[in-house]
Amino acid sequence: MRHIFKQGADPSKPTLLLLHGTGGTEQDLLPLAGLIDPEASVLSVRGNVLENGMPRFFRRLAEGVFDEEDLIFRTKELHTFLDEAAEEHRFDRSNIVAVGYSNGANIAASLLFHYADSLKGAVLHHPMVPRRGIELPNLTGIPVFIAAGKNDPICPAQETTELQELLAAAGASTEVHWEMNGHSLTRTEVEAAAEWYRQNV
Repeated sequence: MRHIFKQGADPSKPTLLLLHGTGGTEQDLLPLAGLIDPEASVLSVRGNVLENGMPRFFRRLAEGVFDEEDLIFRTKELHTFLDEAAEEHRFDRSNIVAVGYSNGANIAASLLFHYADSLKGAVLHHPMVPRRGIELPNLTGIPVFIAAGKNDPICPAQETTELQELLAAAGASTEVHWEMNGHSLTRTEVEAAAEWYRQNV
């Protein structure tokens, strides 16, 4: 997968896995890494799917309707890529914290839904429930931060609540940060994520 890797000043810190939203690239979320943990290594990945020329991490059938078969395939693809990237760039595979926005947050959530050991933690900005009706792996001890907008037209509030409940039921330690905004990624929610990261990761 097309990506950027930046070695951090402190190799004991997690590697931040940056996952962009629809139409983004591996450049988009690099400023977030600096705000969350300037000493951490960074692995920023571009999605392998194109929708009308816009990069995404998996296909969708319509707004808010995921192509479940492709989601499963692409989640496995990303999980395998992380194994390979850890070997290539010599970082600790067991110490990855995902930072995703929108479509990127959805694929990060899907990693949590499908693999017990893929992520050490996750910061999910405006995610949706990736799949329903499946049993989640044991996520005990995995911290997850969810940022959501109460006026988000793409990701309704009940979607956020359901995702939080599913992750918590699997053992994850969850925190939801609400803003009176829509689907945009705001500075205040990134600052809230950075504060949460300092206390929980």
